[in-house]
Amino acid sequence: MNAAPVGFFDSGYGGLCIHAAFLRRCPGESTVYIADSANCPYGNRPSAEIIRLSEENTRRLLGEFGCKMIVVACNTATAAAIDFLREKFAPLPFIGLEPAVKPAALKSKTGIVGVLATAGTFGGRLYRETKDKFAKDVTVIATVADEFVTEVENLRGRRVEDLPADEYSRVEDIVRRKIEPLMAAGADKIVLGCTHFPHLKSVIEKVASGKAEVIEPSEAVARQAARVLAKLGLEAPDGASAKHVFISTSD
Repeated sequence: MNAAPVGFFDSGYGGLCIHAAFLRRCPGESTVYIADSANCPYGNRPSAEIIRLSEENTRRLLGEFGCKMIVVACNTATAAAIDFLREKFAPLPFIGLEPAVKPAALKSKTGIVGVLATAGTFGGRLYRETKDKFAKDVTVIATVADEFVTEVENLRGRRVEDLPADEYSRVEDIVRRKIEPLMAAGADKIVLGCTHFPHLKSVIEKVASGKAEVIEPSEAVARQAARVLAKLGLEAPDGASAKHVFISTSD
């Protein structure tokens, strides 16, 4: 048993979907979440810079809060930095993300899968290895959607469904420009390969018009985090009072 908090970091608000899924599964755990919004987005930064930022976030979660496990709630940071972090801070457990290409490929009936992610994620080892291993028999259409990150950051915690009609329409147009080509190509699975993107899931599903399933990793990551806590004996004691800290590196 360990009452220390679980740390999370992302380039901004995106990883809050991972955080929320984790708390639904592990409501007794305390958490600390760093939104590195001052440096958002990560997707178009060089790998060396993403590694540096990830190390800084990790050192803050450890130094200020003594976190017992860290969830890298960012696909781009996972792709660039997870191997470095695990080696640098061993034996601290890290939970990373990768686009859910495997379940999408296994369930696709048309044999065409669309993947939305940042350029940084597509350039990472985890994406390449997962695609090569599990998507050999399907066509994967990789679509860079860095502008989705900007739109989610601009929401500043608001739900996209609650936007004024003109602002919602503008966001929908941005989503359509990415989703409609996937639909035209015959994709029946759309993988959200960035933790910012689930915040636009309802808009993506609207554009997909029921013709494609939208897949995102929040629940799978939460399950893995819970398994690791239990395996390592790091679960919070029964009856512990959970506390949650949220930090933004911007204003």
